[in-house]
Amino acid sequence: MPTYSAPLGDIRFALGHVAGLEAVCGLPGFEESSPALVDSVLEEAAKFASAVLAPLNPVGDRIGSLLKDGIVRTPPGFREAYRQFSDGGWNGVSCRQELGGAGLPWMVGAAVSEIWQSANISFALLWMLTQGAIEALEGHASAEQKAIYLPKLVSGEWTGTMCLTEPQAGSDLALLRCKAVPDGEVFRIHGQKIFITYGEHDLTANIVHLVLARLPDAPAGTRGISLFIVPKMLADGRPNDLHCVSLEHKLGLHASPTAVMAFGDGEGAVGYLVGEANRGLEYMFTMMNNVRLNVGIQGVANAERAYQKARDYARSRVQGRLPGGAQAVTIIHHADIRRLLMTMKALTEAARGLAFYACARIDLARRLPSADGRRQAQERVDLLTPVVKAWSTDIGVEVSSMALQVHGGMGFIEETGIAQHYRDARIAPIYEGTNGIQALDLVGRKLLRDQGRAALDFFDEVGRLAGQLSAAPGEALRAIGGRLDTALTALHRATDWLLEGQEEPDLPGAAASPYLRLFGTVAGGWIMARSALAAVETGDAASSAKLVTARHYAEAVLSQSAGLAEAVMAGPAAVMGLDEEQF
Repeated sequence: MPTYSAPLGDIRFALGHVAGLEAVCGLPGFEESSPALVDSVLEEAAKFASAVLAPLNPVGDRIGSLLKDGIVRTPPGFREAYRQFSDGGWNGVSCRQELGGAGLPWMVGAAVSEIWQSANISFALLWMLTQGAIEALEGHASAEQKAIYLPKLVSGEWTGTMCLTEPQAGSDLALLRCKAVPDGEVFRIHGQKIFITYGEHDLTANIVHLVLARLPDAPAGTRGISLFIVPKMLADGRPNDLHCVSLEHKLGLHASPTAVMAFGDGEGAVGYLVGEANRGLEYMFTMMNNVRLNVGIQGVANAERAYQKARDYARSRVQGRLPGGAQAVTIIHHADIRRLLMTMKALTEAARGLAFYACARIDLARRLPSADGRRQAQERVDLLTPVVKAWSTDIGVEVSSMALQVHGGMGFIEETGIAQHYRDARIAPIYEGTNGIQALDLVGRKLLRDQGRAALDFFDEVGRLAGQLSAAPGEALRAIGGRLDTALTALHRATDWLLEGQEEPDLPGAAASPYLRLFGTVAGGWIMARSALAAVETGDAASSAKLVTARHYAEAVLSQSAGLAEAVMAGPAAVMGLDEEQF
């Protein structure tokens, strides 16, 4: 059965021609991060992913992680793979060199993230959560805490988790009950957390839990939440007062242990306050936004892996005859299969380009010499984060579903392996803030709060490219430019309608999800238009496929924009029209 092969050509193209790798490598502090070095890193990551991680993916799905006698055992091969992973320095690709990392740009970490997650999402989740913990501690921990925890997290000697959710508090963190009681210079943590990815495992000797909890005198709601470091093992070698109660039985991601964690069944788990009291949710959002972008890349990774399986199957499966033909042909010759594959390919490339572009803005926001330039880059990151997370993960599910469809009845059989990718993809639109919450964030915080200033700045950039392509000499570029312009008009209409200040309280909830889908569709069209222009300028055989793929996106995906705008502007009347008992 064909295994995963990292699409290095597509990744290089997206980094270099869409996201702006050369400009990022020219930023202060990245002088050693030449495109040649980046290319070498990607090559080595691809080798490790295909040789070590990808073969473990079906093993992990079949066997899963198991809890026995209080110990979580990961599937066979995971411990050896993790040892190679950390020994190879992969855990610190985008971490600062002062902490033992490689110091490469964040956008390069995004590309490597796609490779890990395409090869084995369950394995890569451990890396992803640790990256988020590093980000949170770098931004908010004390100098002493940084010295203790960051080097070991960067090296991979320890791993990190994010402990937010409780049985009664899913997305509504105002309902958190986990408490932190002062005890001298430390705090005693008492409570239970659920859905903790790699909350317990056998890959490292210590696990650094970042836990949200309430102090005794904390105000109610989200304003009364503080953030604590709660290590599995204390500095003197004793185990902390915490343990894994159970592992969830899940639809997918079986190798990734999702733990129910109990803190403080005895005298209380020792915790260390991060930053100031009652600012924990603010601090945790540093980690959450890091993870949300990586989950968006997970959508790309799911789509890429599913696309590869569908493409390879279509090339080998003999079934049916062409009109007027006498001989049976491989199904890749049938137009409807081509339609599916082209749509999968186009959606994956658009999502990849948008994710890499957003991650490149993080590098610019941190390292541009100009304060105004840094501010503008950060505004673009803030605007696109919910779009990358939600739109890309929806695409991951849709492309996985289309890949299963290409397989026909064989896709519904576990032995072909495509079902695993469909199951694994389905959690991504749910965790790290459901896609509905991302849509509400886009409309409520990123659009309405500043009266659309950041969004309209982005639309202006999209419009300039649409105009440039509409006047281009090539017929294909003109067609793409025209479709992009029409789609942008639909997005403008929906945006203006939302900005008119509708008074209906249910309006954001009813309109947000179709609006995010519309926004992502147009943003993806802009990415594909950039890709098409670069393909024409490059002019080689490989780039010609980019032009065809971009045109298919314009014709098959951007053409949906007008209907999405109508769905946004329909308002909440029908959505909220039934009484509860009528459902």
